Amino acid sequence: MSDRIIRASEIGQYDFCAKAWWLGSIEGVPPSNLRELQAGTIAHEQHGRQVRRASQLQRAAFVLVGLGVIVLLLALSSG
Repeated sequence: MSDRIIRASEIGQYDFCAKAWWLGSIEGVPPSNLRELQAGTIAHEQHGRQVRRASQLQRAAFVLVGLGVIVLLLALSSG
C-alpha cells in the first residue's frame, strides 16, 4: 500500500485527461506547456496578493468608519 497523497489538483487533472495525469504523476514525464503553467502560477500569485490587499483595506475601512462613528457620538454628546 502506498502512502502517496493525492492532491485535489491531481484529481482535476485526472478528470480532464487521465493519460496526462498518468504520464506526469506516475511516469514522471514533464508537461510540454511549462511556459503556460509558469504564467498561470504567476497570475495566481498576483491575484492572491490582490485579494490579501483588498482584505486589509476592507478591515482598515471598517476601523475608520468605527472611529468616525465614535468621534461623531462624542461630538454630539458634548455639544
